[in-house]
Amino acid sequence: MDLLDRIAFRTARAAARRRGDRPALHPRGTFLAGRLAVPGHRDPWGVPWLDAPGSHAVTARWSRGAGLPHPLPDGLGLALRVEDAGGPGRPLDLLLTTGGRGRWTRHVPLPRTSATAGPYSSLLSYVVGGRRGVVAAFPAPGSPRIPADPATVGAAVAGRPVVFRLCFGASGADGAGVAWRPLALLTLHGEAPTTSPDGGAFDPYLNFLPGFRPVDRLRSLRLAAYAGSREGRHAAPPS
Repeated sequence: MDLLDRIAFRTARAAARRRGDRPALHPRGTFLAGRLAVPGHRDPWGVPWLDAPGSHAVTARWSRGAGLPHPLPDGLGLALRVEDAGGPGRPLDLLLTTGGRGRWTRHVPLPRTSATAGPYSSLLSYVVGGRRGVVAAFPAPGSPRIPADPATVGAAVAGRPVVFRLCFGASGADGAGVAWRPLALLTLHGEAPTTSPDGGAFDPYLNFLPGFRPVDRLRSLRLAAYAGSREGRHAAPPS
């Protein structure tokens, strides 16, 4: 690791140790079950799992980024694991954070007090079928306004499915706007077990698919932070 990677690793490890078995970031959350429906596209992406119609089971974790107490605004996270997106045993992980929809704001985390008040963005760029942009999940029109609290989100989804449009946003030809193109429809329809065999760790740099991957910029910093958080979660908390 270089210096910045070591700093990211140690910072995330220390934060995770203070929080015991919870991650350094997004420590307060709830696990949700859902499905991702891919309609197939007349204008192919050149990405196998997007170009053929399909339906995939999803495990999601909705969380408060800094762990601030509700009702304070916080950066909200929506981590998704799309099971078997690349075939049996080949999941796809996405990490999305509340952000904007404009040319610059789609890369910026925006604190919110509602889980359904606006889009969730990958913030960092993805390459999808050779195109560069961000992946985002937009609440469907008419979605109920759900307070940004893990217990409330879990109960609301269990009582009524919540739907998001998963889209890809690339800069327009003039460089000024963002052209949002639909990818799939995400439906969260219930609560899921609070633990998983891997501890609920979502890693988009480990679980990506050909033609659908995050760019390498800042990759080493994020990998170092993930590793530090995992090590800190399994270490004894400081006395």
